[in-house]
Amino acid sequence: MLRNICKQPLNFLKTSASLQQQVRTTFILKRKYEPPLHKKNQAPKKLRGRHHIYELVEDTTTKKQQNIEVVLKTFVEGVGAKGDVVSVKSNFAYNKLLLPGLAVYKTDENIAMYARKDNEKADLEHSSPFAQRTVNMLESLNLSVIMNKDHPWVIEPWHIKASLRKAGYICQEECITIPKEPIEGPDLNKEGKIFYCTVTINNLEKARLKCRIHHWSTDPSERLPYVFEFWKMPTEPLFGTAAEATKEEAKK
Repeated sequence: MLRNICKQPLNFLKTSASLQQQVRTTFILKRKYEPPLHKKNQAPKKLRGRHHIYELVEDTTTKKQQNIEVVLKTFVEGVGAKGDVVSVKSNFAYNKLLLPGLAVYKTDENIAMYARKDNEKADLEHSSPFAQRTVNMLESLNLSVIMNKDHPWVIEPWHIKASLRKAGYICQEECITIPKEPIEGPDLNKEGKIFYCTVTINNLEKARLKCRIHHWSTDPSERLPYVFEFWKMPTEPLFGTAAEATKEEAKK
């Protein structure tokens, strides 16, 4: 039985199938001193040490790769809509668009295949590639609405507009919808309580904005003590009960 086993040739040097990937480690060099030319039908002259001194022309590992143009097969947040031809970085195109199947390479056939039809243009789900990102940022915001502690006031859309501007968001007053119930003050019982407004983006997307009332006085002696990281503190809704507010948060 051992003879039968030994008769079979064993090749231990045979390599197994492995994944081979191209590595861009090319260096382009040039000689600093040109070697002398040899005469016809004569042996070339021996190179000296100075002929082996090279200067670096280009290192392909640090070369910036050019952008890739792809055709989107569907809407991609922050990139574009279906049928758009976009130019993005190669890593982003491979990992985020081509591999997940959200885009294809730009060719005349792909442009014609994924072009938006007339009926699709009429039923837009997003007004712009960045609209949904803006909605997400606004809905994650805990907006502090600072109101006067010494004079009477009623919250209006321009108060929310001014508070958004302080937070770094520019919004038109016509795009803000406040609750129907009037919010009047000053009233320290409303201090720190939250209410919700609706911000309309491009007359299409709607963001539910969480607002928190904070009273402020021009007299330093009348100011309320500062609460560190107030947005992490538990809050009560201005309208309704805490259970209803929790239920509304779960629906988002």
